[in-house]
Amino acid sequence: MSPAPPALSLSGISLALGGVPVLRGIDLDVPAGSLVALLGASGAGKTSLLRLVNRLVMPDAGRIRLFGADIAAADPVSVRRGIGHAVQGGGLFPHWTVADNIAAVPWLLGWPKARRMARAAELMAMLDLPERLAQRFPGELSGGQASRVGLARALAAGPRLLLLDEPFGALDPETRSALADRLEALHRAEGLTTLMVTHDVADALLRADLLLVLDGGRIVAAGPPALVAADPHPAARALIDQPLAQARALASLGARPA
Repeated sequence: MSPAPPALSLSGISLALGGVPVLRGIDLDVPAGSLVALLGASGAGKTSLLRLVNRLVMPDAGRIRLFGADIAAADPVSVRRGIGHAVQGGGLFPHWTVADNIAAVPWLLGWPKARRMARAAELMAMLDLPERLAQRFPGELSGGQASRVGLARALAAGPRLLLLDEPFGALDPETRSALADRLEALHRAEGLTTLMVTHDVADALLRADLLLVLDGGRIVAAGPPALVAADPHPAARALIDQPLAQARALASLGARPA
């Protein structure tokens, strides 16, 4: 029996925006079920990579396959409706209720209303969103609640691939950690393949199955967290050394005499 194809495969991907190279020669295979963290400085190409996978832009060169199918040969709207996508702050429709925001993609797919609302209620429960919020509007939510609604919307139609672009970046550390815990549990329970752009290097080291470090539009380090943590590339070292230095500083506080 031949092995299953990667959930996501990028071959020779290059992209320029406004004449400026953004991604250069990206080759990547993501096994199904992986939680992948994309790390790198601002402008490294992380968000552009997600936009390519989601068919929001097309590469100048190369091929992207999703579960073995070339996405360039598919209708871009159909591709996007089969992928969950969440961004910082939730990106919610301000004049739609919470329930309707969550059910947006199922509505576009023609699900009956009863099924849409049942799915919205199910996801609200899974993400610890009180039932009373269902008929509220995004402006009435806290930042943490809005992020949960955005994640619920990304999951509503049962995608196999989830793209997350700093979905919890603007939240306080306690709320961010709680949501990251719930996201990881949902990723495992739903059998998702997840690509997550994050600047929280410590969290990525502890949670991700694979880390990708981008620098100047190239993948300069890739692999399991322990492997990337030992990578000598300067961009990888600069990212990994930051949380390690913070951990040492915190440990030293406990060693100080009273």
